Amino acid sequence: MDRRSFIKLSSLAGVGLTVSTGLAGCVSTAKPQVAAKFTHGVASGDPLQTAVILWTRAVPSDDTNQAQIIWEVTESESFNTLVASGEVSSNATRDFTVKVDVTGLKPGTRYFYRFRSASSVSAVGETKTLPGDAVNEVTFGVFSCSNYPAGFFTPYAEAAKQDSIDYVLHLGDYIYEYDGKGYGTQHAEEMGRTFVADNDTELFTLTDYRKRYALYRTDEGLRSLHQRKPFIVVWDDHEISNDTYKDGAQNHQLDEGDFYARRAAAVQAYYEWLPIRPPFGDSRLEIYRQFTFGKLVDLYMLDTRVLARDKQLVYSDFRDPQTNAFDQQGFVAAMSNPSRGLLGTAQREWLTNNMTKSEAKWQVLGQQLLIGRMHFPASIFNGVPREQVPAHVHTLANAKRRQQAGEDISAEETHMLSMLMPYNLDAWDGYPVERERLLGFIRQLDKPVISLAGDTHNAWHNTLTLNDGTAVATELGTSSVSSPGMENYLKFDDDTAKTLASDLPVLITDLNYCNLHQRGFMTVNFAHDHAVATWHFVDTVRDKAGKVASTYSTKISA
Repeated sequence: MDRRSFIKLSSLAGVGLTVSTGLAGCVSTAKPQVAAKFTHGVASGDPLQTAVILWTRAVPSDDTNQAQIIWEVTESESFNTLVASGEVSSNATRDFTVKVDVTGLKPGTRYFYRFRSASSVSAVGETKTLPGDAVNEVTFGVFSCSNYPAGFFTPYAEAAKQDSIDYVLHLGDYIYEYDGKGYGTQHAEEMGRTFVADNDTELFTLTDYRKRYALYRTDEGLRSLHQRKPFIVVWDDHEISNDTYKDGAQNHQLDEGDFYARRAAAVQAYYEWLPIRPPFGDSRLEIYRQFTFGKLVDLYMLDTRVLARDKQLVYSDFRDPQTNAFDQQGFVAAMSNPSRGLLGTAQREWLTNNMTKSEAKWQVLGQQLLIGRMHFPASIFNGVPREQVPAHVHTLANAKRRQQAGEDISAEETHMLSMLMPYNLDAWDGYPVERERLLGFIRQLDKPVISLAGDTHNAWHNTLTLNDGTAVATELGTSSVSSPGMENYLKFDDDTAKTLASDLPVLITDLNYCNLHQRGFMTVNFAHDHAVATWHFVDTVRDKAGKVASTYSTKISA
């Protein structure tokens, strides 16, 4: 982080977020004196073998600026015998959010917890510590991209019902900073999912971000999942602004104030409202951290967005505004720049050092972006009308199928199939030098590696390969919770989506599976000799009665 950024961040974070601590076995006998309401449920997160973060929001019932809250932890839902309890304050400087870092717990153990004020008791939450060395399996629920006006958070609600999920990984875009009139809002009014009047604009200030988190936590599905499962989270761009990078964002303009002030506000609100233990302090951007699940899995939560990302390349910057000619040489030079990256030196060294030292069977990356080579035929980018893209892809895929069957295809078809371009320069495709560096390290590591990704709103299964085609790892991308996917961008129906999803793996060498039109979540179960990924797709997010309607699974051998 540069000096200016640090100063800006530190100064605007103000008093910062205080994470309270409590020792298991030290049971409090204190009586809360101030009436407070637990307005946004409970949550837990960042579990360790002997500790976990507990969260709630406790708003005093009168004008009192502070309330003393009792927290209690037990192994029994009856709360007959407390394992630990303590007292923690809630005040306006932290938006009345409360965090407790409960220590001294037992590994691999389920606990129940609650909070008490003088007038009310919170909902009872469930959580779980990380297992000890002797663990045979673990299951993650993987989520990304929840857009409030786009629909109900049905995938959260459905996942909360699954006892098999041990821990929830949220890979970013927990909120969206947009206003209530653009992206994803077409059906908001009919669903009753509009933003509140004083939070209907794009987010810029600490108050703005706090109110948006508060609104999100009114969703029953999100609250139920937080109540049932411990979360391990990392941010993406929309917790701050669309297409954020280390010193700006696509959606932050010069007339919208100081970007660093906006980022500092967003970071403070994030640390207040999410059940996370800030690894470098609650006003710092370094969010990367490691979680160890015995000798089975080491999970590395990474930041490819905020801390060190260089500004994304944009195809339009390489087109002549008069002739529309594409500057191929300039584009290749920019893409090949060895100094452009996502992780930054400190985070990359931290990752490679810890993966090298790891004794776990599986190495798992929890991060935002697709690493896989999503190289589409260049003809798609060169004049094909958006609504005709699926048909064009289908034509090319059929040509490829004929070619693979040994049939002759035309010179034009051969040319179109050979000319490829990265689909999304915002992903690792836009940073090929750093990708090759990371995948080269993974090859030398010689351990089974799975990378988890969000961000795209669609489901993906990729083989991760070096430039020479050597396979080194597996990538699993989850669909969005509610954010519209490719079906919205290209305006196609379900049948077209299914055809396109069968065509793309024909054209994209490293792509094994995709789903381009359904919302949902992913589970990944790890055992010592294999992992099983399952995508769970809901039938609708426009109705509270939505449910999981279909699944797709794949097995990855260690």
